[in-house]
Amino acid sequence: MADTAAEQGAGEILIVTGMSGAGRSTVANALEDMGWYVVDNLPPQMLKPLLDVSGLAAGALPRVAAVVDVRGGMLFTELPEVTRALRDAREQLRVVYLDASDDVLVRRYEAVRRPHPLQGDGTIVDGIRRERERLATMRESADVVIDTSDFNVHQLATHVVDLFSEQGSARHTLTVLSFGFKYGLPADADMVADMRFLPNPYWQDELRALTGEDDAVRDYVLGQPGAEDFLTTYTRAVTDVLEGYQRENKRHSVLAVGCTGGKHRSVAMAAELARRLQDVPGVAVRASHRDLGRE
Repeated sequence: MADTAAEQGAGEILIVTGMSGAGRSTVANALEDMGWYVVDNLPPQMLKPLLDVSGLAAGALPRVAAVVDVRGGMLFTELPEVTRALRDAREQLRVVYLDASDDVLVRRYEAVRRPHPLQGDGTIVDGIRRERERLATMRESADVVIDTSDFNVHQLATHVVDLFSEQGSARHTLTVLSFGFKYGLPADADMVADMRFLPNPYWQDELRALTGEDDAVRDYVLGQPGAEDFLTTYTRAVTDVLEGYQRENKRHSVLAVGCTGGKHRSVAMAAELARRLQDVPGVAVRASHRDLGRE
């Protein structure tokens, strides 16, 4: 069966794993709504047969997502080994890891009044600690890490659509994400650029109420000394990184562009960087603004 599957060519396979309470069900539902064939609570040992079935389907299952997590009990411990073997055998396998802060996970469990699957006779915090220990290897090797601490279910579903509804022949998707440092670094950032070296439009009375999406702010930010030099140099550097990511079969990355509040400089510069990176071969680029509207 395996030989036939290889000859036919299986479609794209996505392994969804991560912390209990971090949104695996929401992600699975969003993927299913996008046309993915989703298998929930799959033992790791069944991943290889799933790949074979996908290959035998000859295009009928072009995109398959398998949710694999600690509900599998002792079977789950083999996930890192199974994943490494599958990566060696195919290029279309990706792992997405869902995470959230401990306090957020506790609140979510308390809200639904359900025990953590690993807490046993202990507390929810005990279960979270044990799960983090079991999942450490998978988090380190994941292709995409999504921190859902600040997402509601609708925002998480939208984020999943942005990440996994790639069209065309793009081998890599880049999200250029503006943010405000005072709200914290994005947990899933692969690269971080600090725009606080530019004058802050906030101190210009006529610009304070506007955002980096307005032409007046954009022109002010991009017209500052050093802005164009930064954009030229940084675009070239990120282009080299993106080409390397493709060689290493890394399918998604986040370039986080920050300023103090995530309203003016980071928004304007993130949009401009996204525009300049559109021409990198094999890369689909989108701009997103995490903290726009928070102040």
